[in-house]
Amino acid sequence: MSAPVDRVIVANVSRRRFLQGMSLGGLVLAVGYPSIARAQEAKKYGADGMPNGWVDNPLAFVSIAEDGTVTIVCHRSEMGQGVRTGMPMIVADELEADWKRVRVAQATGDEKKFGNQDTDGSRSTRHFFEPMRRCGAAARTMLEAAAAERWKVPVSEVEAKNHEVVHRATGKRLGYGALAKAAATQPVPARETLRLKDPKQFRYIGKGQLKLVDGRDIATGKAQYGIDTRLPGMLYAVVARPPVYGGKVASFDPAEALKVPGVERVVEIEASPPPAHFNPVGGVAVLARNTWAAMQGRRALKITWDDGPNAGYDSTAYKASLEESARKAGKVVRNDGDFTAAAAGAAGRHEAEYYVPHLAHATMEPPAATVRIANGKCEVWGCFQSPQAARDLVAKRLGMSADDVTVHVTLLGGGFGRKSKPDYAIEAAVLSKAVDGKPVKVTWTREDDLHNSYYHTVSVEHLEAGVDGQGKPVAWLHRSVAPTIISTFNPAAKNEAAFELGMGVINVPFAIPNIRIENPEAVAHTRIGWFRSVSNIPHAFAVQSFVAELAAAAGRDPKDFLLEVIGPARQVSPEMLGDTWNHGESPERYPVDTGRLRRVVETAAREAGWGRKLPKGRGLGIAAHYSFVSYIAAVVEVAVDDKGAITVPRVDMAVDCGATVNPDRVRSQMEGACVMGLGIATLGEISFKDGRVQQNNFDAYEVTRMVGTPREIRVHIIPGDYSKPMGGVGEPGVPPIPPALCNAIFAATGKRIRRLPIRDQLTV
Repeated sequence: MSAPVDRVIVANVSRRRFLQGMSLGGLVLAVGYPSIARAQEAKKYGADGMPNGWVDNPLAFVSIAEDGTVTIVCHRSEMGQGVRTGMPMIVADELEADWKRVRVAQATGDEKKFGNQDTDGSRSTRHFFEPMRRCGAAARTMLEAAAAERWKVPVSEVEAKNHEVVHRATGKRLGYGALAKAAATQPVPARETLRLKDPKQFRYIGKGQLKLVDGRDIATGKAQYGIDTRLPGMLYAVVARPPVYGGKVASFDPAEALKVPGVERVVEIEASPPPAHFNPVGGVAVLARNTWAAMQGRRALKITWDDGPNAGYDSTAYKASLEESARKAGKVVRNDGDFTAAAAGAAGRHEAEYYVPHLAHATMEPPAATVRIANGKCEVWGCFQSPQAARDLVAKRLGMSADDVTVHVTLLGGGFGRKSKPDYAIEAAVLSKAVDGKPVKVTWTREDDLHNSYYHTVSVEHLEAGVDGQGKPVAWLHRSVAPTIISTFNPAAKNEAAFELGMGVINVPFAIPNIRIENPEAVAHTRIGWFRSVSNIPHAFAVQSFVAELAAAAGRDPKDFLLEVIGPARQVSPEMLGDTWNHGESPERYPVDTGRLRRVVETAAREAGWGRKLPKGRGLGIAAHYSFVSYIAAVVEVAVDDKGAITVPRVDMAVDCGATVNPDRVRSQMEGACVMGLGIATLGEISFKDGRVQQNNFDAYEVTRMVGTPREIRVHIIPGDYSKPMGGVGEPGVPPIPPALCNAIFAATGKRIRRLPIRDQLTV
């Protein structure tokens, strides 16, 4: 949702028919963007309490019941980023609500009611900060108007404060519950007259004193995740899926599986025709009275697979083919100045290649979904980042109207982009239909998760630079070669999409007069999907590592050299080929501010004590990156022992994401991103041989353990202005960590790392 904030309107929906069943009463407001068609509908139902017209794709609702309970509907999914606390907090602050009397309700998957529900792109808070404020402020204004009308005093004499409206002259008070019904009859204030709080008046926003609304339940084990769903008469299912992407079942024999105690049915799931998009890859499901029986039944299945066109996919050979492509000219996507002439006349030349393998999300909660079909209706429970996609695709697969499908969104035990693809919900729907609508829960094992993911792309990044007599680059060439996410939707796609190239390649923010960016073709042989921070990972690794290499070649301090290459403070929005965007953030609307980029570099370096003396085997590395409208710099301190083992005593991260709603969540997201970034750099790799994933579980696809985490992660938040655009925080902390770590390893050992994961590259 990237519509301008000045189009946001608030509507009174207290008596709208579609609210039936949502347990919202009293005063109910929705916020969203206007639509001519919906405004015409509002005229038709003018008595329905919608003087400002209707809104197209409302984003959220707030209601005030007659007992004073404030219910705020969160339309985005909670996966640890704190959105179920942060977004309601914004409404509650503007509403002057007592947080103890606020209830947060999770929206079902329904684009008509809740608009875009995709919880990705680090967009939730930054895109909805202003709409949420307006929704809360409108409700507050209507409560004040209702109180003034009851007391027969000018509205200027009353003030909402901590769940009450107070008449300043007499001290009379009325609670929100007592005013809710009357407030629902008040006109919604027009945008021009709506009074938002001065940020100095914020009680919750930016303070960080509110605990997560789900915190206690999570800590005590009461929280419900997708995998926790239990329904009467439920069957449990696991699925044997093709071991090679694009493969299919040639034949199968269910006899032995049906002999396993507890197994009730064996059902084949047909694969969707290509492109698969978010649909199941097909396979054979075993349904049983418990998960263990289903797993044992699957093990007993006899299946012959047709491996299909990707049976020869081999990571080692594919890496070599990417390197070959990276060393040849490719599609030109940016061309400033004349790289060829500038490089030919340069005092020196440098080049390097960097490799990042496929990565799996490996969320602690694997995909899980439950479906029940009864009386022509379908209910779905699951851990979804994109609940409206789950609803639409389940409806399509079942041949039902989306209006007859209800998707209940649970908490997500991690998401990272994997749970934007609801293939597991469709599997559960197909199986429920096969058993006459009985509830069926599909559970993915860790092996299923690693073998059938939508992987982060593999890439080779080829960089060349021509430098002047002081070693400063005057010519810059970057060839990025990686299969694109678009290949999951269109198998013919062979070039990175504009939004992928806009993640640190085309918009490289350096003061270099001659820049040439090329994008050779790469064919995908597996499903490529969104992964936390997406293509920013390989691009930042390559760019920030290469700058550090140039600094070393010039005999310069890496921090000082990086700042010099970034250049003076300015707005960078280069002309780009095609419609380049980064999750809705066009470079024209959100140019890179090199002043902010410089500031995070300087802050992280200062706080880390850059330049301090370290013992032998220790080093500091620095890197910075812009993504999702945020600026992050990291200084990693590394210790490498005489056997090549790595430990990380400390990491300092400086973050400029604009104004913050919940500083504690910003810190926690940076800390989590740091740990994840270290895992990507040191351990993470999905590899293929004969089309099959070689890693089965956490013994082979390792994630960072406690021993591998930094002893100290210090997050330094740079204050921002609430009147300026916000940046994201869920993803942008990841990209600078791998290059900062590898640059620190070079400082400690003199060894340059250009291939991830590091693993045993330092072993003596």
